[in-house]
Amino acid sequence: MILIVIVGLVVGAVAILLTALGNPANMGFCIACFLRDIAGGLGLHGAGVVQYLRPEIIGLGLGAMILALARGEFKVRGGANPLRRFVLGFLMMIGALAFLGCPLRMVLRLAAGDLNALIGLFGFIAGILVGIVALKSGFNPGRSVPQPKATGYVYPVILVGLLAALLLKPDFIRFSESGPGSMAAPILVALAAGLVVGALAQRSRLCMAGGIRDTFLIKDPHLLWGFVGIFVAALVGNLILSNFSLSFTGQPIAHTQHLWNFLGMAVVGIGAVLAGGCPLRQLILSGEGDTDAVLTVIGMVAGAAFAHNFGLAASAAGLGTNGRVAVVVSLVILGIIGFGHRLGGKASVKS
Repeated sequence: MILIVIVGLVVGAVAILLTALGNPANMGFCIACFLRDIAGGLGLHGAGVVQYLRPEIIGLGLGAMILALARGEFKVRGGANPLRRFVLGFLMMIGALAFLGCPLRMVLRLAAGDLNALIGLFGFIAGILVGIVALKSGFNPGRSVPQPKATGYVYPVILVGLLAALLLKPDFIRFSESGPGSMAAPILVALAAGLVVGALAQRSRLCMAGGIRDTFLIKDPHLLWGFVGIFVAALVGNLILSNFSLSFTGQPIAHTQHLWNFLGMAVVGIGAVLAGGCPLRQLILSGEGDTDAVLTVIGMVAGAAFAHNFGLAASAAGLGTNGRVAVVVSLVILGIIGFGHRLGGKASVKS
């Protein structure tokens, strides 16, 4: 338990440092927000205020890969229903952008006093409980099989390509001139932070969805202690920097529509259980050679692009009609994925 707590403390401290050095408020680390920014930077959506190739995401994958190689844990595998994994990533992003953050940012928002994140936490837990019911009822996540080792290096090569684009700034890459996408810590600091967190998350198997799932499913809160560490470190940092404000209103990049904060994170919770990990965990697994996780990440990027192209993402003003419909549809699709085997017989192991 000591290791996972230390990892959590370091991740929380790094998140506060990144915010102090320029990242958006309460967003030192946010997997959903950063993947959304990358989608915008690549021109996949036209929301000009959220376009930037976040080096933290690049560092997470490369840091996980480097440590996995060093520890002999870089094992290339895949084939566990890849289409479903893509869809789960897509839906998790729809839910996260309805709430305005991933589980990691939810904890960081809580540590800054944002009570809307508490509503999101309740929704996240509710979603995980639904996912556990699906697992107990016979949901089959599929079985990964070994893949050619070269396949596992495709994702790291993509990350290196993104880093090159960030540094060289070719004409086809977009960078926000205002809004959250224009707020960023120095590139080398952000990259180093990603490398450190990626390595630590790989070593500790850090996953908030996994922590809550294991607490309820097998009575093992081990992974959950990591997020307790993140909360404590971020809370102390916010208090020191006078960034703590306990309220529902006036919180940065957040809205007060409680139902949609709850349901948005419920979507993320269900999707994370069915996919085998929260958005952060998917990035770490991708760095370890898990090609199914890579497809989940691609699904999240596609979901971010779709959400902003079709007005599904929330803003500080709240979640619009399109986004509300998308959240409800996401819940229906997740229900079909999680419980559809009860209607159509036993699920097959491979897609």
